[in-house]
Parts: sequence; C-alpha cells; structure tokens
Amino acid sequence: MPNATINGIEIAYETHGSGPPLLMLAPGGFDSTIDKFRTAGVWSKMDTFGVLGQHFTCIAYDRREAGSSGGRVEPLSWGLYADEAAGLLDHLNIDQAFVLGGCMGCSVGIAFGARHPERTQGLLLHWPVGGFNWKVTARGRFLQHRDFVAAKGLQAVVDIAHEKPGFWAEPKGGLWSAVLAHDDAFARRFVAQDADRYMAISDVSARTLFDRDTAPGCEPEELRAMKIPALIIPGDDPAHATSAAHYLRECLPQPEFWNIAVADQDAGTIAKGLIDFGAAHS
Repeated sequence: MPNATINGIEIAYETHGSGPPLLMLAPGGFDSTIDKFRTAGVWSKMDTFGVLGQHFTCIAYDRREAGSSGGRVEPLSWGLYADEAAGLLDHLNIDQAFVLGGCMGCSVGIAFGARHPERTQGLLLHWPVGGFNWKVTARGRFLQHRDFVAAKGLQAVVDIAHEKPGFWAEPKGGLWSAVLAHDDAFARRFVAQDADRYMAISDVSARTLFDRDTAPGCEPEELRAMKIPALIIPGDDPAHATSAAHYLRECLPQPEFWNIAVADQDAGTIAKGLIDFGAAHS
C-alpha cells in the first residue's frame, strides 16, 4: 500500500479503476480505514472497488489516526480532515473529484465541499451521521477517555491501545490509539507530553467535532452556498438519524434525496445510484 506525506503525516492510500476521480471517505467513525469499504454494512455486500472502479478512479485512504496512517496530537476538526483529503488529491495531481462519504465520512465530505468547492464535482453522501443520540454517544466516549486518563495516566492509554486499538473499539484509548498501537516513537512522545495539555486538546476536539444535534461538518450557511450537486442516501439508526439526512436535503441547493427506507436499500441499488449520479454529473 503506498503512502503519501500530507500535512507532515504519513497517510496510507489505494487507487483502483479508471474514470472520473472518486475520493472515498470511509465509514466507521474514527476507525475510518480503506477496509471499511470492504467490510462495513452495505459495502460488505459488494465488491466496492471492483464495481465502482469500472466507472471511477477510486481513491481511498486510512484517515489520519486510523488504520496504518500516522497522526499528531493536535486539535482535530472537520476542516482539518477536509484539507488533508485535498492534500491527497494534490499528491495525486488531481484537480477535481467526486467526493463519496460514508457515515462520519459524510461530515468530512461536506467540509470538503465548503472549503474546496472548485475541487468538488459532486457529493455522494451515504448514511450521514447526526442526531441528538449520536452527539451524546460520541461525547460520552470522550468522557470515558478523560476519566481513564485521570485515573490511570498516559502510559495506561498506550497499554490499552495495544490491547484494543481504535477509539471506536475502545474509548479509553482516545483519539490517537490506532497510532499508539503501531508507532513506538509516537507512543514515547505521547507518554512524555503534559497530561493536562493533552486532555485540553482532546476536549477541544470533542467540542469541535460534535457541536450540534444534526449532521456536523460545516455551518448551514456554508451548505446553502454550495453550488454542488449532491446525492443523499439516508440511514435510520441511533448514529445515522434520518433527520440528519433531511437537514442536508433542506440546506443543500442541489440535492437528490433518496426517499428509500433502509430495509429497501441493498448493494445493487446503492451501487447503481452512485454510478448513475456520477454519469449524470461527469
């Protein structure tokens, strides 16, 4: 798997197929890895890269602090994630791409559209996260981590990250646990840092990333200003409230909203919808 240095961080990525570029922002919360397009939800029911690669040049990557990519302890935000996604396009000498987001990747996707509209050929938003329950649950994970650090210290964070890496898999390990699990030099720097400053950075990230009861990523005024076609495929569970998808439909000027129940969504219909949208807006 090739790596690119984006904003000083090593990012693992893959490319598949040919056709208009499709920047793929993986589902899985903070475990946003390439493999989620092979193993998570509806994606596990299709040969994602084989099917979409017949119509697009698929560009997928392990987001920073996920999978085998690197990371850095600093305040995290949707804008930062979006700018680093644009950096990957720069690395590949791609000026413009369709942007496919799944789950939390939808929030990175709309942030990308807000910050890089000239580079966004279209937004494909599958099961955007959002809703009050989503916000409360996500912030609760940060509180678990805070309590663990207060009780056990930073070395214990490193230890638990090796046992069960990934913030979504084990909240006690925090946002940087995936990197702690595979990068010993990063782990040494992590333990040596000031714990109070570290917790301030984690708290700021929680407040910035989960700041509303609907779909996070950018402000509604930014959504309303997007002159970008968008396909919205709603979910319906505690992490992917249907209301979050309707919020995006309400705010985005050029929405194509799938009014299809989750029970009626399957790999075939999802793949066809993505391919048809790409063909219509290429």
